[in-house]
Amino acid sequence: MKIATCLVCLCTIAATAAVEAQQTGPARSVLAADYSPGKKRLTLVGADGTVRWEHPIQNIHDLQRLANGHVLFQTDWTRIVEADATGKIVWEYDAAKMNGNAGRPVEVHAFQRLDSGATMIVESGPGRIIEVAPDGRLLKEIKLKLDKPDVHRDTRNARKLDNGNYLVAHEGDGKVREYDAQGGVVWEYDAKSAVYSAVRLPNGNTLIGTGNGHSVIEVTPTKEVVWSVTERELPGVRLAWVTQVSRLTDGTTLIVNCHAGPENPQILQVSPDKKILWTFKDFERFGNAMPVAVVLPPDRP
Repeated sequence: MKIATCLVCLCTIAATAAVEAQQTGPARSVLAADYSPGKKRLTLVGADGTVRWEHPIQNIHDLQRLANGHVLFQTDWTRIVEADATGKIVWEYDAAKMNGNAGRPVEVHAFQRLDSGATMIVESGPGRIIEVAPDGRLLKEIKLKLDKPDVHRDTRNARKLDNGNYLVAHEGDGKVREYDAQGGVVWEYDAKSAVYSAVRLPNGNTLIGTGNGHSVIEVTPTKEVVWSVTERELPGVRLAWVTQVSRLTDGTTLIVNCHAGPENPQILQVSPDKKILWTFKDFERFGNAMPVAVVLPPDRP
């Protein structure tokens, strides 16, 4: 486990004149990453359209802005880092070298900083959820159920729930599974697509980004679809590979729309009655492979 002490490439950039991001609705700051050729960077774009800072990446499928303002992200399929507001790397973990993975295939597509200070990491290949201490020590391990094991497709995004269970999107199996603290599957939903993300809502329902299902769906614990937005349901927008999704406190839904081409927004906000309230598109700084984004409220820098 290595704690870096030097300032790295995630650095503050002086605001410069640039091609502004196209936003409809209230302008917001957006933290997003793209791994398409020629882009490969994590960038914070301010509400005024200027770049606040950025960091080079190779591949990325998850991203978390922590309560203290730090950013938890990955630079490739195995290395996860935490950077503070100045760009200093204050924590890092390489799944390719840690906790029994040396010499065996592994990819990480999901991670989460827990309230305890530990970090949850979901490993495709080894097929497990682990929790590690700040020094990298293994604290917990749970084996995943995999119908079609594949080092690249075992999982996409996953989150630990308030009840201690784990909600995992299995891209290769096309299913969302909830695991209890001992690793038992207590709930499963067949999305019939290369599912990317799943979020447990306060009402007990699950919001799912269906990946190449080109949709967002909300399903009840009894697996009834009670709300959805499909590929061509929104006027002037085509949903392509739907990656990260979230339900905001006002009941609206944020959708990251990856691989949709420059004629479509990369991120959009939709009301419960499926009206488009806000969109973001920036094919100058990002490209057609932007799977992760954190959208800051209008009054945040």
